Amino acid sequence: MTTFDDRENAFENKFAHDAEMQFKAEARRNKLVGLWAAGLLGKEGDDAAEYAKEVIKADFEEAGHEDVYRKLFADVGHLVDEKTIRSKMDECLAQAKAQLMTEID
Repeated sequence: MTTFDDRENAFENKFAHDAEMQFKAEARRNKLVGLWAAGLLGKEGDDAAEYAKEVIKADFEEAGHEDVYRKLFADVGHLVDEKTIRSKMDECLAQAKAQLMTEID
């Protein structure tokens, strides 16, 4: 193999790894924000975990995170405003990425 082939393989592997990590971070973000929203709805234990799974599933409706936002807003929009939901989603994504990074070490 040539140096060029080695570099190409390294870039492809890095791209695949980065895509996998982004998927895992977003799925974990959805779980975390789902648990937060479940708490707002007064759900605990298994009910909260089941609700978080519903939020994770909502992310498969379309590309991006608007489908998750719409699910959350439909369920807790009467309790919190759009800015709070979006801020919590951003906060949970940062938290999810930090958790994944500590698991890698």
